[in-house]
Amino acid sequence: MIWAAEVAVTLKPVVNDPQGLVVRDGLRQLGFSQVRSARVGKVIALELEADSEAGAREAVVQMCEKLLRNPVIEDYHVESITPEPSAVGAG
Repeated sequence: MIWAAEVAVTLKPVVNDPQGLVVRDGLRQLGFSQVRSARVGKVIALELEADSEAGAREAVVQMCEKLLRNPVIEDYHVESITPEPSAVGAG
């Protein structure tokens, strides 16, 4: 079965985020004075084959641990794992 997964990778809270500071300052300059802070990360969208949702999740976790994040400065969270619409009802 084909699964779609989304992983959010963010800087750890103790790591400086200069890009986040630029976003915060830009929003404030646009009149959004209520913005106290901003952190910038990335979302990685994956499509993978696995026999089950649990198998897909385990594979995604291993991908994050081995390549998709830098464990020294980044955290990650598997946002979602869902069957691909074309795969629903197939097989």
